[in-house]
Amino acid sequence: MQEIHIAGTGVWYPEDVITNDEIVSSYNAYVDNFNESNKDSIASGDIIALEHSSVEFIEKASGIKTRHVVDKKNILDVERMMPSLKHEDESRLSIQAVAGIHAAKKAMTQANVTPDDIDAVILGTSHNARYYPAVAIEIQNELGIDGYAYDMLVGCSSTTFAINNAYSDIASGLAETILVVNPEISTPAVNFGKRDIHFIFGDGCVASVIKKNSSSEKSFKILDRKLMTQFSNNIRSDWSYLARTASDYKTAEDLIFNQNGGSVFKEVCPLVAKFISTQLEKNNIKVEDISKFWLHQANARMINLIVSKIIGSDDFDTNLAPLPIESFGNLASAGSMFAFNLNNDLKSGEKGIICSFGAGYSVCSIIVEKV
Repeated sequence: MQEIHIAGTGVWYPEDVITNDEIVSSYNAYVDNFNESNKDSIASGDIIALEHSSVEFIEKASGIKTRHVVDKKNILDVERMMPSLKHEDESRLSIQAVAGIHAAKKAMTQANVTPDDIDAVILGTSHNARYYPAVAIEIQNELGIDGYAYDMLVGCSSTTFAINNAYSDIASGLAETILVVNPEISTPAVNFGKRDIHFIFGDGCVASVIKKNSSSEKSFKILDRKLMTQFSNNIRSDWSYLARTASDYKTAEDLIFNQNGGSVFKEVCPLVAKFISTQLEKNNIKVEDISKFWLHQANARMINLIVSKIIGSDDFDTNLAPLPIESFGNLASAGSMFAFNLNNDLKSGEKGIICSFGAGYSVCSIIVEKV
C-alpha cells in the first residue's frame, strides 16, 4: 500500500535577536523624531501625531516576545529602520538559497535521504527574492539534485500549499521524494515605522522531505489535505516589477506589506475553525483524537481562539497548540511547519493538524499521523 509521509524537517534562523524592549525603544525614538519634525503640521491638524508603542501592547496584541532577524543593527537604527542587504546577483547565492540549504540539509539528515534520492525541489514563500531564475533551481543545483524545481507563492499558505503539491506529484507517480523549502526573509518587507506592524515579523526557513513509504524515525503519514482560497484585500503587497512603470504614485511603504489586522482577525478565525472542523468530520476523526494543532504563527490570540472554537472550550493545555511565535515572531508561511519541527514528539498512531492561512485569503490544512 502506498503511503506518503513527511519524512523529516529542518529549520534555520539567523543569530540576531530583537527583544520587545529593543524594538519599542527604537520605534518610540522614531516617533519622537517624527512628531518633533512635524510639530507645526501636527498642531494645525494637517498631520496626525504618531503614538508610542509599548511592550505591553505588543505582547497583548500578538504574544510575541522576541524575533530572530537578518540584520538587527539596521532594523533598530532610527535613521534607517530596515535591514541592509545586497541585491540578488549572479556572483553569489540568493539569501533565500543560503537559508534554504541550511534547513534542507537538516531535513534530509532527519529523513535519511541524500541528493540522489530526491526527484524535485519545490520552494514556497510569501516573498520572492527575485523572479528568475527560480531560487528552487538554485538550491537544486547547489545540492546536486536531478529532476525539476520551481518557486511558488500563496502568501502565508505557501508552505502547506507546496507540501500539497509535493504530495500530489508523488501520488501521481511523477516523483517519489520531494524536498520542499520555505525561506521567509520577511523583515525587508516590513515598515518598521508603522505601529500596528513594526513588531510582527522575524526571519527564518523550514524545509521538509515528502516521501513515499518513508521509514525514518520522524515520519508522519499524511492522512488528508484540504485547501481553499477566498479573495480579500485585507492582507496585501503591491510590490513588483510593474512599480517602475506606474504612471500613478505610491511610496515604498504603500507597496510593501500592509494589513487590516482587525478585519483579518474577525474574518479568518471563524473561517479556519470551521474549515478544520469540517475536515475532521469528513475524515471521521474526533477532535479529541488530535494531539497537536500546528497552526500558522500569525498571532497567539488567533491560534488560541481558533483552537478553542474547534474543541469547544477555551480551557485547554497550551501544549496542544505550540507557540514558537513567542520566540521567533511571525515567520509568514514557514510558521506552521516551524511549530511542527520544534514540537512533534507524538507517539505512534497519534494525530495532528498542520494548518496555515494568510493573504488571499488562503487556507491549507493537512492531517498527519505519527508512524
